[in-house]
Amino acid sequence: MRSLILLLSLLCLVNCKQETSTEKQAQNKGVSNYSISFENAVHHEAHIEATFTGLNPGATEMRMSRSSPGRYAIHEFAKNVYNVVATNSEGKTLEITRPDPYSWEVHNHDGTINLSYTLYANHGDGTYAQVDETHAHLNMPATFMYVPDLAQNDIEIKFNVPQGSDWKVATQLKPLGDHKFYAENLQYFLDSPTEISNHMLRSFDVDGQTIKFALHHNGTAEEFDTYWENVKKVVLQQKAVFGELPEYDYGEYIFIGCYIPNATRDGMEHRNSTILTSTRSLADGGIEGNIGTVSHEFFHCWNVERIRPKSLEPFNFEKANMSGELWFAEGFTSYYDDLTITRAGLVSEEDYIKGLTGTFNYVWNSPGRQFFNPIEMSYQAPFVDAARSVDDINRDNTFISYYSYGSMLGLALDLSLRNQGLNLDDFMKLIWKTYGKTFNNYTIEDLNHTLNEYAGEEFGNQFFNKYIYKSEMPDFKTLFETVGVKLKQNTDQPAFGLRLRNQVIISNTKVGSAAHNAGLEKGDKLVRIASVELNENSDLNKILDKLKPNETVRIDFERLGKRHSVKMTLDADTSYSMSSFDELSESMKANRADWLGAK
Repeated sequence: MRSLILLLSLLCLVNCKQETSTEKQAQNKGVSNYSISFENAVHHEAHIEATFTGLNPGATEMRMSRSSPGRYAIHEFAKNVYNVVATNSEGKTLEITRPDPYSWEVHNHDGTINLSYTLYANHGDGTYAQVDETHAHLNMPATFMYVPDLAQNDIEIKFNVPQGSDWKVATQLKPLGDHKFYAENLQYFLDSPTEISNHMLRSFDVDGQTIKFALHHNGTAEEFDTYWENVKKVVLQQKAVFGELPEYDYGEYIFIGCYIPNATRDGMEHRNSTILTSTRSLADGGIEGNIGTVSHEFFHCWNVERIRPKSLEPFNFEKANMSGELWFAEGFTSYYDDLTITRAGLVSEEDYIKGLTGTFNYVWNSPGRQFFNPIEMSYQAPFVDAARSVDDINRDNTFISYYSYGSMLGLALDLSLRNQGLNLDDFMKLIWKTYGKTFNNYTIEDLNHTLNEYAGEEFGNQFFNKYIYKSEMPDFKTLFETVGVKLKQNTDQPAFGLRLRNQVIISNTKVGSAAHNAGLEKGDKLVRIASVELNENSDLNKILDKLKPNETVRIDFERLGKRHSVKMTLDADTSYSMSSFDELSESMKANRADWLGAK
C-alpha cells in the first residue's frame, strides 16, 4: 500500500509539472490592461504602463516580440525599451532580472504586476513605431511588452491623447469609448497597428460592412477625396475577384496611412486593417504612386490573412517565421496589385504591359533559378525581409524575390488557364471558398490538389512539377501572343553581366556571364575596354554599340591597387522587351479585355 501511495504521489508530481501553457492560460483568463502616453513625444519617447493579474506564483516572464506580423525576419524590439519598473498590487518595487536580451523576469510578486517602461520610437513604417509631435504610429510588437502565460487573456488599452491636441485613434481594435480599446487575446492585439494623430477619415459601405481610410498627411481634403475615389475602385475590383468581401471581425476594415516626410515607405497587412507609409505626398505624385501599395495590402485581407499558409499559423512572436508558400501568399498578391489598378482604370493597358518588363527580366534572367525553386526562395524570407547583416552576401546570384517570382508565376498561371477557357480569378475564388472562408490553413500540396481539381490533374501537376517544385520558365512567348503581346530578345546586342558606377563594379557579377567567366568581381575598376581608355564620364552603352556578341576583347582593370588584364568573350543580350502587336485580332482583343478589363 505504501508503494502504491508513493507511486501515485510521484505520478501526480509529474503531471503537475507537465501542466501545459494552455492550461496555465485558462487558469489566468482575465484582462490585461495597458496605458500609453506621449509626454516626451518631441524626443520620440512613449511611456507605457500595464497591469497583469492572476499570475502564477514564482518568477513571471515578460517579453518584447522578436518578430512582427507580415514580416518574416527577426527584429529585436527590446533594444528600444528602458526605465523598466515593476511593482506588486501594494506598490512595492519588485526585483527584475534579465535571462536573455529580449525578456525580463519579475520575482516575488503577489499575483499582480504593475509594469512601467519607456519606449524610444522613431521609425514610421509597417513594422516599427514612431512617436513625435505630429503623431504616434504604433506597431504593437515594437511597442508593448507582454506576459506569454497570459496570451489568451482579454486585453484593454487606453491611448492617452496629448492635452490640447486634435489627435484621434485609428485602429482595428474594438472601441470601448474614451480612447479605450479591446482585443480578445495577445495574437489579435499584436496584429493591430494603431495611428494616433489629427488624421482625416473617409468611409464607404459595401454589402453591410464599412471600409475606412484614416490618413495622416500634410495635404488637403480635396487631394484625399481624389485619392479615396481611386481606393474605392481598387476595393471593388478586388471584391469582384473573390465574389465577396471577407467577414471583418467588427464589420469594418481600415486603411491606416501616414504619408509624411519622416515616414519610411512600406505597407503591411493585418486581419482587418493595413498600415501604409510613404514620404511621397498626394500632391507630389502620391495619388498615382501610392495606390499600388493600397492594392497589394488590401488583396492580403483574403490572400494571407484568411487564405492562410499552415506554416504561418499561429504566428510566432518569439522567432523568425519561415514559409515555403510565400511565392503564392506574397507573389500572387503582387500579381494582382497592378492588375487590379489596371482593371480599375487607373493605369492604361499599354502601360501595364510595358510595366511588366522590369520584373519579367529580373526573374527570368536571374541565375538564382539554378540554385532555388520558388518554395526555397520563399524560405529565404527571414534573411531578406527587412533583415540586416554586415557580411557580404551573394544574393545577386542566388536569390529572386518571392514577390517578383510569384507575380510572374501568377501571370503564367493566369494566361495558361485562359488558354483552357479558365482564369486565375475563378481559381482564387475556389481557394477562398476552400481554405479562406472555412479557416482551413493550406499547404503547397493543398494548392497543387486544388489546381488539379479546378483545371484537371494533368494541367495542375504539370504546372507544379515544372514551375513550383522546379524552376523552369513557362512559354511566355506563346502565352503573350494570345492577348496580343509581343515578347522578344535583342540578342544582336552584346552584354557584360555587370553593373557599374564610375566604372567600378558595384555588385557581384552574374554567374555564367561574360564578366563572371572572365574573373571580374565586385570592387574592380575598369580602366580599358578593347582600345578605349575609360574615365568617369565614359558611356559603357556607347562602347558596347561598337562591339558584337561572341567578340573577344581585352579588359584592363584595377583590383586592390594593382592593374590586371583579361580576355572577355561578350555575351548576347538576353533581356526581353514587351509591346502590343501593331494590329490585334478579334480573339486577341477579346482575350485582353477579359484579362485586363473591369470586372
